[in-house]
Amino acid sequence: MATETGTQAIDRAAQLLVHVVEAARPVAVGELADSAGLPKSTTSRLVGALERQGLVQRIGGDRGRLRPGPVLQRYAHRDDGAAALVELAEPALQTLAAVSRETVNLAVPNPLGAEHLSQRDSEHFVGVTNWVGRRVPHHVAANGKVFVAFGATPLPLGPLERFTAHTIVEPEALTRDLELIRRRGYATAIDELELGLAALAAPVRGPGGDVVAALSISGPTTRLTPERIEGLAPLLLEQSAALGRRLGHHDERGAA
Repeated sequence: MATETGTQAIDRAAQLLVHVVEAARPVAVGELADSAGLPKSTTSRLVGALERQGLVQRIGGDRGRLRPGPVLQRYAHRDDGAAALVELAEPALQTLAAVSRETVNLAVPNPLGAEHLSQRDSEHFVGVTNWVGRRVPHHVAANGKVFVAFGATPLPLGPLERFTAHTIVEPEALTRDLELIRRRGYATAIDELELGLAALAAPVRGPGGDVVAALSISGPTTRLTPERIEGLAPLLLEQSAALGRRLGHHDERGAA
């Protein structure tokens, strides 16, 4: 009986996932429940499981409409999409590396953390770390915070811990941080992933306006001081916008 119940749950979740993927626009949980003939409570529970695995994601918070999640979006472009993104990002990576002389990265959202696709190394001996192929938890990385703040990926469930101080990140502090990121357009992470490490990151938007990647600059706090971060931020935003335009995003206000 347990096997039948489990199989039934899988079938229902798959049915909901297909509906989200094939829908012409993001759908509400209530619409999914009606289309599948399921109670809303059951639909919400199944959607929660799909969301935790990155198969669907919400737009606009907990009660937002649903669209295909980052796992499906990345899979749809797995063969050529990542390579094309890296190629299109080359001018931005080169410019940021030449001006900042720090480590510059291109990352994409992943349910398990920000995933780094390409890097330009720092010109300095201190601060050279290869991030390509590594995933970093969203809440301690500047690019990860960008993905959360702009809806590219949800935060993981449960308490979030700072890696360096081993203290719990208070929800109120995180909410304020995300609001600041949305307001100024870029994120910072200082002494959060590793003591003495600082980074700033800005979102890159795709053709539909969704955040599909992030560009970041990282280095030791002795060089990436708050003043230097503030000075580099306009260039980072400029290059992120330029990459967005190369991907096909055109904001009516002139920003990508």
